[in-house]
Amino acid sequence: MKPERLVDLLNQLLLGNRESEWLEFKENNSKPEKLGEYISALSNSALLNEQEYGYMVFGVKDNSLEIVGTEFKPKDVKIGNEELENWLARLLNPNTDFKIFEFCYQGKNIALIKIEAAKIQPVAFKNIEYVRVGTYKKKLSDYPEKARKIWGNSVVAAFEERVAKDDVDEDEILGLLDYTKYFELLGIKLPTNKSGIIDKLIEEKFITRKNSSFQITNLGAILFSKNLNQFDGIARKVVRVVLYEGKNRITTRKEHMESKGYAIGFSSLIEYLNDQLPRAEKIGTVFRQDLIDFPEIAIRELVANAVIHQDFSKSGTGPMIEIFSDRVEITNPGKPLIEPQRFMDHSPQSRNEKLAHFMRRIKICEERGSGIDKVISAIEDKQLPGPDFIEEENFLRVILYSHMALSAMGKDDKIRACYQHCCLKHVSNEVMTNESLRQRFNISKQNYSMASRIIADSIKANLIKLQDPDGKSKKLARYIPFWA
Repeated sequence: MKPERLVDLLNQLLLGNRESEWLEFKENNSKPEKLGEYISALSNSALLNEQEYGYMVFGVKDNSLEIVGTEFKPKDVKIGNEELENWLARLLNPNTDFKIFEFCYQGKNIALIKIEAAKIQPVAFKNIEYVRVGTYKKKLSDYPEKARKIWGNSVVAAFEERVAKDDVDEDEILGLLDYTKYFELLGIKLPTNKSGIIDKLIEEKFITRKNSSFQITNLGAILFSKNLNQFDGIARKVVRVVLYEGKNRITTRKEHMESKGYAIGFSSLIEYLNDQLPRAEKIGTVFRQDLIDFPEIAIRELVANAVIHQDFSKSGTGPMIEIFSDRVEITNPGKPLIEPQRFMDHSPQSRNEKLAHFMRRIKICEERGSGIDKVISAIEDKQLPGPDFIEEENFLRVILYSHMALSAMGKDDKIRACYQHCCLKHVSNEVMTNESLRQRFNISKQNYSMASRIIADSIKANLIKLQDPDGKSKKLARYIPFWA
């Protein structure tokens, strides 16, 4: 925040002529522990008083509001080797956005902490929740009626609607967001004046107007930021690409961070990945050709899914793409909302609907529900092993495998590919047969028993079933997914 804005903010806070449940004045700080307790109390009390933020100001007498200045410089304070700000953030639960500012007011040093109001639940410091009662800091557990109100008033705003950067002016917005790319991607003529650009960004909810200034929303920042590292709350959401030597993580060969917003950085990210993916060499009649093992549409769709469907509430981590000599692993934070086995048929669900909608508008991802179908279809066209969708407690990992002979595939690999083939046939209004599975694996007709064995194993795994259980002919048997 610019110094003149900080001066304006302090003037506004002084207008009330007294402290409140969401505003604390002090001359100097006593202990870091007390500071953490105050942040908890002011965050919770800001919610109770319907304020966006709570504030703690150092350099002002709390009784007379006389500006006396402060010797407290929070940005210089360390607890052990850890900076105060990081130490406080680590001990607050849930993650609470607060910002520390140091500036000069009427020739005196001022320190100001701006604290976001509680959102999902009461904010605790060292696992103890605090609240303000009048101008006193108390344990929330002693005031159950206030605790009930906090839980009752907590509104979980969608990630896209939350503020990524507060109190910015028009020039700062145009410096932080690549607005020209927005108009280019949508094929809209660039307005001839600044106000026309700002109005369009407001219309898209990339920014919101707040009094005489603006706020950049997470939606605007995550899509069109020139550099995500300029936004504290989403800096860790950059897409990370890691290339390894061989088939394990022992030796890292190269690392790349795509720090642009997802809308403006997606194409260059896909180009970078295509340049790094393992290649097979094909010798033609005249020239040697480098052939990428992985279909671009599969890479494109799975990377888009990883950025769109990630759980932004999982702090400290973002989408990651790992490239090995024999596979690509694409990981995003958060459990999937749909069971991986039902990705192809289930009605689509998204945590981040506004983000997903805009990415569809600019053709970065497929229409609702068609993306994974196209991934599996492209994988089958290249006769690659079926991708593995692995659901863990806090993330989803998708593994794409490079070409592998059927004889080299394990039983689970064959069953997974068979199930995915059966699903693809079903959502395409077709059915799987022994013949269609032979085509999927490039099995010759005389080796139909190999396909029969894979089908039998898949039935035993309860992933597919006979369309007509009473049918007499095995030769004409048709198969459908277990959920059909």
